[in-house]
Amino acid sequence: MIGLIFGDTDFPKKILKKIKQRKFKYLIIDLSKKRFFSKDKNSKSVSIGQFGKILNLLKENKCKKVLFAGKVRKPNFSKLRLDFKGVYYIPRIIKSSRIGDAAILKEIIEIFKKEKITTISSLFFNPELTLKKGIYTKIKPRKTDKADINKAISVLNKLNNYSYSQGAVVRNKKLIAIEGSGGTQNLLKKLKNKRFKNNGVLVKFPKKKQDLRVDLPTVGLRTLEQCNSAGLKGIVVKSRQNIFLERKKCINFANKKKMFILSK
Repeated sequence: MIGLIFGDTDFPKKILKKIKQRKFKYLIIDLSKKRFFSKDKNSKSVSIGQFGKILNLLKENKCKKVLFAGKVRKPNFSKLRLDFKGVYYIPRIIKSSRIGDAAILKEIIEIFKKEKITTISSLFFNPELTLKKGIYTKIKPRKTDKADINKAISVLNKLNNYSYSQGAVVRNKKLIAIEGSGGTQNLLKKLKNKRFKNNGVLVKFPKKKQDLRVDLPTVGLRTLEQCNSAGLKGIVVKSRQNIFLERKKCINFANKKKMFILSK
């Protein structure tokens, strides 16, 4: 049996659909804000601070492997409901949180490892949700676009190891914005304007030294729509290291708006 630790976004739903199709046995630990999986008979809603309960549920159901998918908001540690294991482990989690979100996940994976539970890739059941290297649209990056792409990649490469930034926007070789703790959607929302059209790029890559089993950057139709509203020409993702949802809709939208989608 596989343990599914699910947060928000549509990605967990895609995984669950594939698991059901393949008739795998599963247990869901539902950490989503609105408890999306509460109606599933194999789902358990648990507070992230209840490590003892989470571990017991996984062990009782003989889940020797777990998969993380979806976004789990950083908790207010002072308001968490803690059980005995939570009290034991939470100081390590809090210490990691000061470094960044990636460090929190890394610490949780280490805790599971100590409890003899292996973490597998979030794309284990859905490898089709990544992109191989290449251009996926009719429009291709021009020389000026490539200069913007190189600048954005350079910016992301220079970030601290545990920075939460997975995205950078560059226009005319100038860094316009970099992803903050609010994520890419908040970043693009702030860039919405009518002055620019088809000028600039969003590069969305995994964080430096990120554990590629969890928390991969996610791109979907909403991302493309927001890029268009921000006047950007294209979006660039990392080959086999991004979750790309609604591929057909994204490509059709990009072609219609004369944008490009590139996987490097």
